Amino acid sequence: MDQIKYEDFAKVEFMVGEIKEAVKVEESDKLIRMRVDFGEENLRTVFSGIYKSYKPEELLGKKTVFVTNIIPRKIMGEPSEAMIFAAEENEMVSILILDKEVKNGSKVF
Repeated sequence: MDQIKYEDFAKVEFMVGEIKEAVKVEESDKLIRMRVDFGEENLRTVFSGIYKSYKPEELLGKKTVFVTNIIPRKIMGEPSEAMIFAAEENEMVSILILDKEVKNGSKVF
């Protein structure tokens, strides 16, 4: 990958979100539709192709990191309003889970 300037990285907003709702998208073999709480009545819909690694009920209540200033993208007719942070190895995905309690909507740097 190309290297980027610090100013480019600084344009990305990373925020803690708590997964309040998660359901498998029936029309897809990999998509999960989540409702994520970013604090201060900021609930967003997020789609992610993580079903092969996570069942929806495993995600409930998890706090993880999202990119929140991404332009929404329509998936299955609905906007996906953030992007979850995860690592992948051999097609298995692991979302980044916080090791201490922090408030929903906290900035990540």
